[in-house]
Amino acid sequence: MSDAFSYHEAFSRNTGWVTVQEQNILRHKRIAIAGLGGVGGAHFLTLTRLGIGAFRVADFDKFSLANFNRQVGANISSLGKPKTDVLVAMAKDINPDLDIEIFPEGVNKDNLREFLADIDVYVDGLDFFVFSDRQATFSACAELGIPAITAAPLGMGAALLNFMPGKMTFEEYFQWGDRPDEEKALRFLIGLAPNGLHAKYLVDPATISFREHRGPSTMMGCQLCAGVVATEALKILLNRGRVFAAPHVIHFDAYRNKLKHSWRPGGNSNPLQRLILAIARRRLDTKNAVESESGRQPRTDNDALSDSISSRIGGKPVIDQILDLARWAPSGDNTQPWRFEVAGERHVVVHGFDTRDDCVYDLDGHASQIAIGALLETMDIAASAHGLRMNALRRMGSPESRPVVDVHFQPDPDLRPNELVPYITYRSVQRRPMSSRPLSLREKGSLEKAVGGSYHILWLEGFDAKMQAARLMFNNAKLRLTMPEAYEVHRRIIQWNSRFSEDKVPDQSLGIDPVTARLMHWVLGSWKRVNFFNRFLAGTLAPRIQMDFIPGLACGAHFVILSDRPAESIDDYIDAGRAVQRFWLTATRLGLQLQPEITPLIFSRYVRGGLEFTKVKKLAQFARTLSDQTERLIGKEETSRAIFMGRAGMGPAPWSRSLRLPLGQLKPSSDNSRESPDIQKSS
Repeated sequence: MSDAFSYHEAFSRNTGWVTVQEQNILRHKRIAIAGLGGVGGAHFLTLTRLGIGAFRVADFDKFSLANFNRQVGANISSLGKPKTDVLVAMAKDINPDLDIEIFPEGVNKDNLREFLADIDVYVDGLDFFVFSDRQATFSACAELGIPAITAAPLGMGAALLNFMPGKMTFEEYFQWGDRPDEEKALRFLIGLAPNGLHAKYLVDPATISFREHRGPSTMMGCQLCAGVVATEALKILLNRGRVFAAPHVIHFDAYRNKLKHSWRPGGNSNPLQRLILAIARRRLDTKNAVESESGRQPRTDNDALSDSISSRIGGKPVIDQILDLARWAPSGDNTQPWRFEVAGERHVVVHGFDTRDDCVYDLDGHASQIAIGALLETMDIAASAHGLRMNALRRMGSPESRPVVDVHFQPDPDLRPNELVPYITYRSVQRRPMSSRPLSLREKGSLEKAVGGSYHILWLEGFDAKMQAARLMFNNAKLRLTMPEAYEVHRRIIQWNSRFSEDKVPDQSLGIDPVTARLMHWVLGSWKRVNFFNRFLAGTLAPRIQMDFIPGLACGAHFVILSDRPAESIDDYIDAGRAVQRFWLTATRLGLQLQPEITPLIFSRYVRGGLEFTKVKKLAQFARTLSDQTERLIGKEETSRAIFMGRAGMGPAPWSRSLRLPLGQLKPSSDNSRESPDIQKSS
């Protein structure tokens, strides 16, 4: 016992919620915990801080890196050490007077009776997929009349079940019997969470495999479990407060802000449970069939995103790691107007191209040049993570339609990783409504600082300004959707019935409802249909309202990035692209979503330059009207200096988004990298 330790003083802050006498009772109680992993370790330390004076703990496992995300005690200094040794030491640092018996081989049929002898409560800390030992332990608790508590960290919540003496037993509730492990896992999950609160926000179902005994877990779930288990233990040990015993289930989900209290008489034989199990079993059978046929987990929509992002992890050369991040730079309609040639250990040649010949939105290739600038900025940011400073120089002899940029990297021991690195792959376009909360001074200040000294931001804030911007976008959308020159672009760049796309824009990211999307898909199959719907059925109205007007109002602000002087050369536009990417990544770091709104600037430039972009005279005249509307909103002189426009606001990341071509497809052979732009775009 430490001279510096006083039990009374150490746990005096519990007094008020418990009496002094009750605290003394807790001091003389013994709790058994089998498993000191994610939940078990948290249970142990939480109950120690409650003032429980005696424990039996069992675990045969040692700490590994895979434990770091959720297990108390898992850190660099404990790697490879037995969990019992580490956690017992931590507990005794809290209460040196603890009476702890350790079962370093875990619980099994040979030591179970000894483990449970003369305990007051059993707390389940076993791994989800430990079936036989869990079954035996709960069976023994029922036989010996020991209260037993289990809580599962499901997602970012906790599901609680109490098995009390004389009440429904674990076996009566879950009805495992001698069923296969896969069926036991299914019955355990459905029994713990009949309402499935956690299921709706699981972003990658492929991470769960009953066959392989694996699934994701969070620290939040484990800590919530520890809180509810310690509270139930307190009520049981002090014999006060209502304890809901099985078949009552308590499930709290912090992510969804929901609490569900379920009552399932009969446990898994309850008709409602049997129906849920049948549906879940059918889904599991389908998944297993696909898995068996392909030899791997069935692919989900999210696999494409996971594969694309995680492909950069591994023993790749540093140059490839930089390029694997750089390829996530934004480009109009996800055209990715670049190919990479690795010319040396620290030398990359970027072969750019533009789409001016077949895309009405790429006037003089400027949109593609801005994208190339964003690419170079992303390369610079990504290189900082490796202590490399980037220098990029465009080859003066390369044509503007096919610019070639030499990129060299040099070590800089003083260079720190750019704070924007983590947001490169996370940055995306949000076309759906955002929060209308105005941007804060801090947010706007960070964004203004991000673009640099040669650029500044014109903010369009408040209801009136947002209404004007929404009307401008709504009217510009009419021009876009009725112009035959834009029809071929739209038909080419949308990937239908898709959540993700490597080289197009998936329809599910457009911000329109499923009915409008299906109708739009059918109409875009023929220009005659487009023309008919536009002329007689107000065919552009629904998509314009959903994609332009409502989002135009539902945002924190619209913004225009202005250059100190009008951009003239390709280098001006490339530099502007670098500023745009800094702005966008900074917005992402601040938790803001963003959507480009550049068509007003593009068509205004067509009008100012007297350039023909459509054969339809009525639409050319309409474009002049829209150019006037743009200049009234942001100013005539400002319009000539505008290099980017968009809207921003708080909100969730988009559920659907464009991905990028794999790095291998962006690194054609040295010969191919000098072929025509058409070949490059299809490579």
